[in-house]
Amino acid sequence: MEKLITRVNILIEALPYIQKLNGKTVVIKYGGNAMTSREQVESIMEDITLLKYVGMNPIVVHGGGPEINKMLKIMNIESKFHKGLRITDKATMEVVQMVLTGKINKDIVAHLNSLGGKAIGLCGMDGNLLVAEKMEPADGVDLGYVGKITHVNSDMLKLLAEDEYIPVVAPIGTGTDGTAYNINADTAAGEIAAALKAEKLIFLTDVDGIRRNPDDPDSLISSITIEEVYDLLDKGIISGGMIPKVESCIQGIEMGVNRTHILNGTIPHPILLEIFTDVGIGTMVTT
Repeated sequence: MEKLITRVNILIEALPYIQKLNGKTVVIKYGGNAMTSREQVESIMEDITLLKYVGMNPIVVHGGGPEINKMLKIMNIESKFHKGLRITDKATMEVVQMVLTGKINKDIVAHLNSLGGKAIGLCGMDGNLLVAEKMEPADGVDLGYVGKITHVNSDMLKLLAEDEYIPVVAPIGTGTDGTAYNINADTAAGEIAAALKAEKLIFLTDVDGIRRNPDDPDSLISSITIEEVYDLLDKGIISGGMIPKVESCIQGIEMGVNRTHILNGTIPHPILLEIFTDVGIGTMVTT
């Protein structure tokens, strides 16, 4: 009986959050580092499917760094990064496009559909979903075919997400001349959430969130303001792959996203724990 009561109490705790978020858009950036085991994938796919069934409008934007690195290694192409962004020459771009749109996107769609969702796979080139231009060199470093988003076709995403579908977006942008650009998945998720004025923007990664000491799990910051984020960036405490995440959090909030979150996607059911419990997990970035 105690176990049954515990389960009921969990549902009661979740009820006000379900009511508040009904009909709201939640953009979830699903990172490659949260795709490393079958159990992790299953847990996250179940979370996303449940969000749809209780009346929310989840949109998934996925990365695939580890899979891309693996394929580049097989093809004897060196992986290079600058400030968390992949330097993308023509050969690398072809691999990125192949892995993201041809494998990972379809795997996610198939998994969601197997759980009863109605997922539909897209890449930024479909319907000019993500229009982009070449990113200017950073600190004198030419990033190659790395794009900066100039326009999001939010109408298409709204049409799908507010109906019965779960859009799953691979972050490949298109130039006005049809050139394919590699878009950082964190950045793409932030731009999409901002364009849709999403209620929540969630980043799933392989760390608990933002830490005051990157090497100390006990220094996790549960809630942080934009001003405090800039301070940690200036001090170099936030670095590497976390930079695009926090920059996208800030951009999202400044452009109308209500809440942004950075969560550890390697623990069971991270999205449900953050959205439907009073305590939550990870780091929430606020104004």
